[in-house]
Amino acid sequence: MTDLLFREDAYLRSCPARVIAADDKGIRLDRTVFYPTGGGQPGDSGTLRLASGETIAIVDTVKGEEPDEVVHIPAPGAPLPAPGAEVTAEIDWARRHRLMRMHSCLHLLCAVVPGAVTGGQVSDGRGRLDFDVPGASLDKEAIAARLNELIAAGHDVVPRWIADDELMGRPELVRTMSVKPPMGAGRVRLMEIAGPGATIDLQPCGGTHIRNTAEIGPVVIGKIENKGRQNRRINLAFA
Repeated sequence: MTDLLFREDAYLRSCPARVIAADDKGIRLDRTVFYPTGGGQPGDSGTLRLASGETIAIVDTVKGEEPDEVVHIPAPGAPLPAPGAEVTAEIDWARRHRLMRMHSCLHLLCAVVPGAVTGGQVSDGRGRLDFDVPGASLDKEAIAARLNELIAAGHDVVPRWIADDELMGRPELVRTMSVKPPMGAGRVRLMEIAGPGATIDLQPCGGTHIRNTAEIGPVVIGKIENKGRQNRRINLAFA
């Protein structure tokens, strides 16, 4: 099990850690700031710096076979550290922050577009969500205007927690049809975008997010694609 520091503070850029294991699958640490691929968000890249000053490039981060196990994927040909070695784990912060901004932006998009989410992807500088809605109900210009209005208003993005059994009794909180909330640990983290006097968006999410919507910056809506009888894909990118 890895101590997932990003879960409590997504703004941590580095941390001291100890190597638990290193093999052909990757490197496991006792604690990490690296987010592993999941929930539509890519895994982090960065470096592991050894006490000798030698660095190991990490090109991806994925989930292991055990709960809360994080596997850091080194660049091809990179040397593997010995178990027990002390390292400093440091993420590519500029890339992570762009992913955080886009991830939070997609949550805002859920507040703008009604209907269940059937799929989605957070990418570097762009993202998409698929909605189970009739195509005629989507107005590209209106969506862009409302989304940018919410971004510029500077709403706080804050974590909340809910018990597994309570979440099961509130199915309306789960917007995504393709990704199940990370249940099984007794409680699930919710991300809330808080508006003045009302919640703008509230849904389960284990990803990393910015603290305020103003950090997202202006965005543009790209193509709205027809992916089925009622499945519409909204593409967006940073302006």
